[in-house]
Amino acid sequence: MKTHYDYIIVGSGSAGSIIATRLSENSTKSILLIEAGEDYRDFNSLPNDFKYGFGPELTNDWWIKSGNKNRSLFVANSTEEQKSPMLIPRGKVVGGSSAVNAQIFLRGDPDDYNSWAENGNYEWSFEKCLPEFIKIENDLDFAGDFHGKKGPIQVRRHTKDEMTQDAIAFDEGFQSIGFPPTKDHNDPDSTGVGPLPFNTVNRIRQNAAMCYLNPIRSRKNLHLKSNSLVQKIIIKDSKAIGVEVIQNQKVSNFYSEETIICAGAIGSPHLLMLSGIGPAEHLKEIGINLINHLPGVGKNLRDHPQVNLTWGKKDSYIHEKQSLKRGVTIGLRYTATGSNSNNDMLIHNTATIFPSIYFGAHSKDKYSGIGMIVCLYLALGSGELKLRAPNPLIQPLLNYNYFQEEEDLRRMREGVRLALQVGENASYSKIISSIIKPSLQQINDDKLLNHWIKQNARTSHHISGTCKLGTEKDSMSVVNQYGKVHGIKNLRIADASIMPDCVRANTNLPTMMIAEKISQFISNGK
Repeated sequence: MKTHYDYIIVGSGSAGSIIATRLSENSTKSILLIEAGEDYRDFNSLPNDFKYGFGPELTNDWWIKSGNKNRSLFVANSTEEQKSPMLIPRGKVVGGSSAVNAQIFLRGDPDDYNSWAENGNYEWSFEKCLPEFIKIENDLDFAGDFHGKKGPIQVRRHTKDEMTQDAIAFDEGFQSIGFPPTKDHNDPDSTGVGPLPFNTVNRIRQNAAMCYLNPIRSRKNLHLKSNSLVQKIIIKDSKAIGVEVIQNQKVSNFYSEETIICAGAIGSPHLLMLSGIGPAEHLKEIGINLINHLPGVGKNLRDHPQVNLTWGKKDSYIHEKQSLKRGVTIGLRYTATGSNSNNDMLIHNTATIFPSIYFGAHSKDKYSGIGMIVCLYLALGSGELKLRAPNPLIQPLLNYNYFQEEEDLRRMREGVRLALQVGENASYSKIISSIIKPSLQQINDDKLLNHWIKQNARTSHHISGTCKLGTEKDSMSVVNQYGKVHGIKNLRIADASIMPDCVRANTNLPTMMIAEKISQFISNGK
């Protein structure tokens, strides 16, 4: 069995699949890609819940069923007002969470990346990230300077005849109160209401493994090891030399010239701390020998907290229960009143009612009404990730710590009230009866609405920032702008964990962009 490689990549999700693909383009370099989950080697072997982005084949609540091997299900604290834990599913499969996500394919706001560059990370300006965004996509709707036509990931938007009744009402309603229409949310100057971009074509999810890895599986220098958990980075004299892997209860060591961690914003800081890299005091408390004190590991946990407004429906609104129409197709990106951050809010339609536990989960009341999601797209608050034990099989403690900042609450109150205003608009008058939640009493009282928001806030599944990039002057940064871990040679991180803040987008596409850039850094010797 081969045990030495030029590169070891931990995790085959949105980032790891791309980095493995790019580095293996050099046939003189050997690559080991390690994945904790299952490997479905071709399209036909994929389960329907991975294969289809929407439609009658999906079971919706597959992720919560006990014993499902294709996902990790974490529990997290969200707010003090919520007594039950918030559930955080992540894809545990080749393709990672790109194989199970909602497929909204947004890039984020140019200011997201320009702010990274302004803090000393000059490689990450929007101007320097744009070529990678273009490289990734094959946009079926738009061309020109801001869009790609040759990339591996196909992107499209739903036309009006593909939309549900409430999506059309949403579009008309927000335009009627003054928000501009936009045809392309990925245009750098866009704002307003319009169809969301999706990496779904003919209902097939264009995930990272299918679009990047599968076409190049025959490369002899690329080796994929699935159902294998990396439980420790092997470090000698402040240099990463390999990883310790457990498969079928057997532990094996694999060695490399460079190790790239792509385990995601939960997995990457978890693995670093298990390996002795992180906050010294916390590692001592858990009983892990300290190798490198990096206080920022696990800190700065960022996300997009959301709440779900629901209305009862009139008989004139017909849910097409076996429909091939997607339930979410249109969104509003806007800047909150008094905010200095562009497009810091998102509202989108939902054609059915989902329980508060998780967007997309099954509910017996699913077809009793319709809804809107209000999402804080650039929160001021942050949370943290800590170890519970020095055991890789025991999940870390996650505290999302939502809505500790009054400014976060203020913007969410405004968003909720905007959604209600449009729900009372003429465009919705033929399809909804009355508001179910929140109540009018809660909506009209700031204190009551704050409490409702905190009780009902849930994740958008965009966890990021837990190993943020930055200069060494930033004591809470974990990696430099090339993804290299401070103080440890031959070790990089490349995934959503290195984002200094959660970009104003669903994080799948920005994570792919990160992978494309760091692949180039590695290939260019940076």
